[in-house]
Amino acid sequence: MNTLLRKTITAVAGFTFAGGALIGPASAAMASPAPAPESVTVAQVVADKPGMDKLIPHGVQGKQSAIKMTDEQVANTKAIIAATKKAGMDERAAVVAIATSLQESKLENLGHLGDANDHDSQGLFQQRPSSGWGSVEQITDPEYSTTAFLSALKRVDGWHDMPLTEAAQAVQVSAYPFHYAQWETHAANLVADHWNS
Repeated sequence: MNTLLRKTITAVAGFTFAGGALIGPASAAMASPAPAPESVTVAQVVADKPGMDKLIPHGVQGKQSAIKMTDEQVANTKAIIAATKKAGMDERAAVVAIATSLQESKLENLGHLGDANDHDSQGLFQQRPSSGWGSVEQITDPEYSTTAFLSALKRVDGWHDMPLTEAAQAVQVSAYPFHYAQWETHAANLVADHWNS
């Protein structure tokens, strides 16, 4: 319906109502009612969440952990997902990356922690400048650090067919290789919630 017609109908309907209220019900009844405006149905498109069969194709290993998320952690989750998409990788890669970051930093972009620091590890993935991951500025940038992690993951032959903890360990070379497994369900839920948001 064009704008002029809609304004005319609205004005007539308003005048009819006002006239009926002021003059009385009999006069209002004699006035012809304005035609009802056409209703328009607007379809809302909601993208489906990725299925758990895609996010956790090999099942989980061991007891699972989860944390209550802060705004910073949610923002870092979304940054990891955005970098994963930009790298042309799928939802499973995002699950591996987020589970790794949950283990390494609880999805907090950590700077140097002084005496509590593990060597020179920093950022979401606790990457080390001395190990060639990049400068401090780079590894504390969520997009850069995620892209660096994913680039290393791509070079792991068969990573997509590995249990999460093996894929993460192949990249991180951690002293605690099985600790990544505990975050798989939480990471999958985060990817399901934010992949299409």
